[in-house]
Amino acid sequence: MKSLMIQGTSSGAGKTTLVAALCRIFSDKGYRVAPFKSQNMSNFGYITPDFEISRAQVIQAFGARCNITPDLNPILLKPVGNYSSVVYLNGKRFKKMHAKEYYEKFVNSEGMKLASKSLKTLQKDFDLVIMEGAGSPAEINLQKYDIANMKMAKKANANVLLVTDIDKGGSFASLAGTMALIEKKYQKLVKGFIFNKFRGDIDVLKPGFKKLKTITQVPVIGTIPLIPLNLPEEDSLNSNPKDIVWNKKNIQKIDNELNKLSKIVKSNIDINSIEKMLQ
Repeated sequence: MKSLMIQGTSSGAGKTTLVAALCRIFSDKGYRVAPFKSQNMSNFGYITPDFEISRAQVIQAFGARCNITPDLNPILLKPVGNYSSVVYLNGKRFKKMHAKEYYEKFVNSEGMKLASKSLKTLQKDFDLVIMEGAGSPAEINLQKYDIANMKMAKKANANVLLVTDIDKGGSFASLAGTMALIEKKYQKLVKGFIFNKFRGDIDVLKPGFKKLKTITQVPVIGTIPLIPLNLPEEDSLNSNPKDIVWNKKNIQKIDNELNKLSKIVKSNIDINSIEKMLQ
């Protein structure tokens, strides 16, 4: 049983798609793989007669070729406005909660227990759990309530890879700043940086990689090019996601995209280094 966690310097950095790609890559290598996100905020769920979880973890499960269960996303928050969300626990509607109530009275008690139980189940049943963080681990105003990033990585004994969206600019500062703002006890968990959505000559970046390692003591293990993807998006400020019908035709399209994505990621990330982290 091993765990790897993908965190980001921001929302939209590429965590979800990178986890999906890594799930496919390690499934192809013969690992029994499962994705996991302790807490996801999304209005786009995967609904069955028995449960509802975020569709992001479902797409990652397709990548991993594993069964879809509520343990993949034990806490789903569906925003309804006015700082409130409908909270789903283990795939079942729990209740509507204001952010203040959720953070101060739920997340570090029942929330952490629930997420930890799901994580333990996956770790018992699979060779590798590839975890996805939420937002950024450096939100210092929320760190004591954050059960989706470093606390969960520590509980899983997971190595962390930190991904950044270089197309937006400021990636070097984002990585260095994130390392400076996460708590010192968690900094040692970060084993590598990944630059995502790059276009241009990678040789232009390499001097920056060396300086970044000098500053943070963390190496860059990959640079993923900006590529068009035909995968269902999560809802965010920068996307207009659409509902999807989960029929065989659409699932086959997703599978084909996952194969394409995994090949590109595999050729641009040091997978051998990641595998050594897992030993």
